[in-house]
Amino acid sequence: MNKKVLVTGGCGFIGSNLVRLLLKGGSEVGVLDNQSTGHAGNLAGTGAKVMTGDIRSAQETAEAVKGMDVVIHLAAYGSVVDSVEHPEVNFDVNARGTLCLLRECVKANVGRFVFASTGGALIGNAEPPVDENSIPKPISPYGAGKLCCEAYCNAFAHSYGLRTVILRFSNVYGPYSAHKKGAVTAFIKAVQKDEPFSIYGDGRASRDYLYVSDLCQGVVQALEADLEPATVLHLASGVETTVDDLAGMIAEVAGKPGHETVHLPARRGEVGRNFASHAYASRRIGFTPSVPLRLGLEKTWDWFSSKE
Repeated sequence: MNKKVLVTGGCGFIGSNLVRLLLKGGSEVGVLDNQSTGHAGNLAGTGAKVMTGDIRSAQETAEAVKGMDVVIHLAAYGSVVDSVEHPEVNFDVNARGTLCLLRECVKANVGRFVFASTGGALIGNAEPPVDENSIPKPISPYGAGKLCCEAYCNAFAHSYGLRTVILRFSNVYGPYSAHKKGAVTAFIKAVQKDEPFSIYGDGRASRDYLYVSDLCQGVVQALEADLEPATVLHLASGVETTVDDLAGMIAEVAGKPGHETVHLPARRGEVGRNFASHAYASRRIGFTPSVPLRLGLEKTWDWFSSKE
């Protein structure tokens, strides 16, 4: 690409993988991260310029976006469960922080702004597979905040001419996810500690799991494509997997089939069934996931095992 790219939240899980791919492709990469969950050590030796700062600070954001061709906005308050407990914090970080970043990008004449949105939490309890035509009806503050951010991306495209791209991520997993709050990380840690899997609900809830390298490749493809401002694309595997099946697969990958499972009451704000079609993203940017779930879990398990 040979562009100057800023990745907000670049010290986190997805950012740690994406920054490496961007650097490999020839881009000059800066990172803005408050390091509340991610850590600069994740990018040690990569050559990325890491700036410690908060997307809610106009001054810190303005300094970070200066001279950038592209801004990829990953930084977020990313937990559905936490958003139910602390909706005001979720709004402050996700909605107000994104608005602050968009304003500074306009002032700095940034060429393209890529927003990391979500599919399941934003659309809510809809009959899957969902796609770009599904009507958003979020059932959690996290989903509502992401919908608000999408609206601002659309508004800034039309009011200020900022070339925004909205990418709706499915459930991403893979290396550098030790701090992530999600089923894959929780199940792997449970096996490592020889603790039972904790499954909220009856285990039939489903999600769409996408390996992080496929997700990052989709982000790069979206950057390189000629897309209309405020284009929305789902980056997903298109495969539905229940929580019970995911737990069973992780147990097998870890060499502990039949690992003990404990079922707990379902949690507020979490959707039942969800998976997404990536057909539109395939047509528009050539996005095609290549890592099946079993292989991706094996790679993820190997990474976690190397950190023990």
